[in-house]
Amino acid sequence: MITSLQDTVTLNNDVKMPGFGLGVYKVEDGKTVVDAIKAALQHGYRSIDTASYYENEEGVGQAIRESGVPRENIFVTTKVWNDEQGYHETKQAFERSLQKLGLDYLDLYLIHWPARDLYTETWRAMEELYNEGKVRAIGVSNFHQQHLEHLLENAAVKPVVNQVEYHPHLTQTALHSYCKKEAIQLEAWAPLKRGRLLEDPTLTKIGHKYGKTPAQVILRWDIQHDIITIPKSTNPERIAANADVFDFSLTDEEMCLIDAMDCNDRTGKNPDNI
Repeated sequence: MITSLQDTVTLNNDVKMPGFGLGVYKVEDGKTVVDAIKAALQHGYRSIDTASYYENEEGVGQAIRESGVPRENIFVTTKVWNDEQGYHETKQAFERSLQKLGLDYLDLYLIHWPARDLYTETWRAMEELYNEGKVRAIGVSNFHQQHLEHLLENAAVKPVVNQVEYHPHLTQTALHSYCKKEAIQLEAWAPLKRGRLLEDPTLTKIGHKYGKTPAQVILRWDIQHDIITIPKSTNPERIAANADVFDFSLTDEEMCLIDAMDCNDRTGKNPDNI
């Protein structure tokens, strides 16, 4: 379990990934995303998660260059979108993302969704990019257990990460257990359920005990479950507040109370329907 914003998790290929980062889904390219990332990096964040689908890779790269933080100290993730999948298409998509970001390499490249009949060829291309040293680690996003099992049947390189929707209303316990068994690190997108849990009475009550917000309680719950989490915000004060989760711990009883909130409720699509 990480104990500070700079702490890392060692992935199954021995690459160290920050356990807490900034997500930039639906953050407008240009000044908005540049200012958000600069604020996060200034506050001590060292992991930025984007995707070709977000259409803000240019701004992400600009913020990294202008931040004053050495490139090697920033962990950059992007993803290949569904209509970019396939062997040759993925190679081209990777180069486009690298060019837009203005980077020489990526830290983590993910398959965004398990696009039917395509993701195994996509993975083959990603394995080659990894073996060529163009990316330090490769992984997947939104993969159910059956997708992972299918991928692993012929994979030469095991995914290091599975980034999925994960919050108190969608705990995906069986998937988490499987990923632990396979040494695949689970990472949470939409950890705050896109703001829909911020007035929950259980989280509010727990937060009141520690002088914390429901958002901070959720992010602490992620950390104590050994989940990498990437809350999104463009507000500098909220970016700082989201990371203010290392000065308290939830009890076992409180962890169980939050676990019990699970109702298998998604804000995004079910990967089976992609």
